[in-house]
Amino acid sequence: MAATPEFDDLRALFINCTLKRSPEPSHTQGLMEASIALMRANGVSVDTVRFVDHDVATGVYPDMREHGWPADAWPDEIWPLVEAADILVIGGPIWLGDNGSITRKLIERLYAMSGMLNEQGQYVYYGKTGGALITGNEDGLKHCAKSILYSLQHIGYTIPPGADAGWIGEVGPGPSYLDPGSGGPENEFTNRNTTFMTYNLLNLARLLKDAGGFPAIGNSRAAWNDGERYGFVSNPEHR
Repeated sequence: MAATPEFDDLRALFINCTLKRSPEPSHTQGLMEASIALMRANGVSVDTVRFVDHDVATGVYPDMREHGWPADAWPDEIWPLVEAADILVIGGPIWLGDNGSITRKLIERLYAMSGMLNEQGQYVYYGKTGGALITGNEDGLKHCAKSILYSLQHIGYTIPPGADAGWIGEVGPGPSYLDPGSGGPENEFTNRNTTFMTYNLLNLARLLKDAGGFPAIGNSRAAWNDGERYGFVSNPEHR
């Protein structure tokens, strides 16, 4: 049997996109804590952010204070944690069958930084892994997760298998994840998927870190800017 890898040099960031400000209880946070506990038990350094608690401006530029907003917590409070993390997990609620407004706002701010480059000349999120956790009491779990995961891979995150988990109660009004009698924290399907997601993120982050990041073969924006085309021929002769 292969030795269990060590993860104590990894850093993870969980961003909760609940619509509720602290200290109001968050059902999404309840599910996120299950994954957070597993990561911390494996020695991972974990940071958590409730996005709505921070005065983050709306927009798709790195610092919206340069575009007319009087305040923007993104560049000073949130971005340093994102940049330092090997693993990003976005958690959020389902509203009207889709991700809530705060989740979309986070995705837009992540996108704002996607033109930055890492030390290998790749886009800045290359070499990082991403996952999604969703809660609600209406349909839309997989739709919400695929939207988050598509967005993350598009800007450069590497997505492992089984990179999402979630819980929904009966469709329609009813108990949410942390409500007494909901069955959420005891749900085997949710707990299994949350566990698999957590370890898949850890294992992929381990592989990437040991490899020195995502291979910089054919994907360096810096090299492309300098004229490297990696064998691509523009407008090849018609055959």
